[in-house]
Formats: sequence, C-alpha cells, structure tokens
Amino acid sequence: METIVQNTHKELVEKSKLGDRNSQYKLYELYVDAMYSISMRMVGIKEDAEDVVQDSFIDAFKKINSFKYESSFGAWLKRIVINKSINHLKVKRIALTPIEDHEYHLKDETPEPIEKIDLIKVKLGIEKLPQGYKQIICLYLIEGYDHNEIGEILEISTSTSKSQYHRAKKKLIEIIKGL
Repeated sequence: METIVQNTHKELVEKSKLGDRNSQYKLYELYVDAMYSISMRMVGIKEDAEDVVQDSFIDAFKKINSFKYESSFGAWLKRIVINKSINHLKVKRIALTPIEDHEYHLKDETPEPIEKIDLIKVKLGIEKLPQGYKQIICLYLIEGYDHNEIGEILEISTSTSKSQYHRAKKKLIEIIKGL
C-alpha cells in the first residue's frame, strides 16, 4: 500500500511540474498541515507560520522542476519550510549567541538524571524557551537534524550548535521542573 501512496504523490508531482493547478492543490492539501506544524514550532507565531507556509508552497511550485526524487516530496518541501522559517527569524533579528561569547564548555557539564516527564509539560516548556534555544531544540529533537546540519542551516559552527543545544536542554529542564 505504501507504493500506491508514493506513486500517487509521484503522479501529482509530475502533473504539477506540467503546471496542473489541480494537482498542485492536491499536494498542498496533503502537506499543508504538517508543514504548518513544522513552521509553527520554529517561528512560534500563528500568523507568521501561516505566511511562511504559503511562501514555501509558492517557492516549491516555482522550483518543482528541480525536484529529482532524491528524497520524498514531503522531505524536500520540509527543507524549504525550515529554511523559510529560519530566514523569517533572521529577518526578525532573532539570533543565536556565538559560543565565543560564553565561558561555557560542553566537557564541564554534568548530565542531570532524566525523569519521566509529561509530554504536555515538555511542549509547554519548549514554548517558553527563548527563540534561539527553541529553534535548536526543534531542529535537533523534533526535526531530527544533527549538529553539522544545524550548523549549515543556521550558518553557525557545529560547536555553537552543540553548546546552544545543551544550554537549551538545561533551560528546558529548569522550565519543566517549574511547571
């Protein structure tokens, strides 16, 4: 059955490449909710996430001929949404603090024991994080990017990504404990 879904999407993508608006709309309907969720986790403001998603679909359909099935259409679109979300945040001048500005070193951190935590508390905690921390947590834990990829996406060093992640995780644990 999975093959049917892939063939359906391939057919929709191919028709979309030919400019078929109906197929483009079907792809939009298939992916809009998931892409909105991704953008919402990144930008945190409903209206901004909606704008990012709309811009992402516009760009995706303009560039659809460059889609070569090296990944799924959804993964390709997700990358566009994440990049647009990050660019949106850059425009708003929400930046990460470089590691050089801190006397923080990963080797100095002692891991705290992790207790079983309610998923709702984790979601609330993520929402309360500063935007830069929230961005790293979302890219690493939720979207599954590694620190090298995050460094490339955010145009920061791998070590900055790692330090930001560890600080974000520490802050998230503090927030969750306070809930």
